[in-house]
Amino acid sequence: MKLVMSLLAGVLLSQSAMAASDVSLKQAYAPHFLVGTALSMAQIEGKDPAALGVVQQHFNALTAENVMKWEELQPKEGDFQFGPADALLKLAEQQQATLIGHTLLWHQQTPAWVFTGPDGKTASKALLLQRLTTHINTVVGRYKGKVKGWDVVNEALNDDGSLRDSPWRKILGDDYIVTAFQLAQAADPAAELYYNDYNLYNPEKRQGAVRIVQQLQKAGVKLTGVGMQGHYGLDYPDLQQVEDSILAFAATGAQVMITELDITVLPRVDDNAIGADISLNQKLQQQLNPYSQGLPAAIEALQQQRFIGLFRIFLRHSDTISRVTLWGVNDQQSWRNNWPMQGRTDYALLFDRQNQPKAVVKALLNLVDEVKP
Repeated sequence: MKLVMSLLAGVLLSQSAMAASDVSLKQAYAPHFLVGTALSMAQIEGKDPAALGVVQQHFNALTAENVMKWEELQPKEGDFQFGPADALLKLAEQQQATLIGHTLLWHQQTPAWVFTGPDGKTASKALLLQRLTTHINTVVGRYKGKVKGWDVVNEALNDDGSLRDSPWRKILGDDYIVTAFQLAQAADPAAELYYNDYNLYNPEKRQGAVRIVQQLQKAGVKLTGVGMQGHYGLDYPDLQQVEDSILAFAATGAQVMITELDITVLPRVDDNAIGADISLNQKLQQQLNPYSQGLPAAIEALQQQRFIGLFRIFLRHSDTISRVTLWGVNDQQSWRNNWPMQGRTDYALLFDRQNQPKAVVKALLNLVDEVKP
């Protein structure tokens, strides 16, 4: 009897929690833009049903954190592993959510074999181009008509706006971005195609991204939009810089997506701290991981104001912004807990470690009423 009563109490508590959050971000913002999230492997495999409940209620666009990156899809040459990506597609279809592909070309999470020739030396231009063509044709072709848009090229710029000297550029040359977009366009002419990068609020890097857009346009290659990764903090970036970048990309005719939004509450970590053994330095550990026992209300309030400030800008430019994607469902999942160093406790997202909405969710729902469609 005690067990039955305990189970009943748990059900009632769950129903009460659901009733308290029986409003939807995706419905509230539907007149303005899609509201998306990134899913982990465990979530895609159904091992986090509570998080999937949050996704079903609040998000209408899905991106994989990792399972559609090159090292996951083609870890060995010709050995395509589509199981997890197929599962994500099935989940998106079940949840009637838009699926975004992330990412076709990146200098990270790409296996070393991609850039290596049969002699063990650097691959030739012809060989790397062949491998890129095969990968994009196979991946984009498999999901043709099912993935709305692709992050074709990811993080090709340095912070000063110059092209990153990645293996892609070293081997294929400065026009490798045009080549990648041409291949993606040919593989699925109807798909949206995006350039995606971080720190695009930085004026120099913003101009670098504008140059990429203009390069693609001059070449007559399809570019749908620019993805502005939103890995922000309590005191950075200046929100005016974010808005200036939205306006700059819109002026080129490109759409804007906010692609990886989270707001860390933790202090920045310098290189010396990363190299330190924090387990042996309690003071340093407390400085870099100050909220391991919970987030103070004052800090949560600061974070809420940052989210509100950003979403106010997004709403103001909803004629340009087509999607805002949070980089994760809940705080437990967030990559911010383990970067740039392992073992910290961050609170970077809209839902807590128990998948409950924070106060900021209600604030964002109230905010949308200020702007009429």
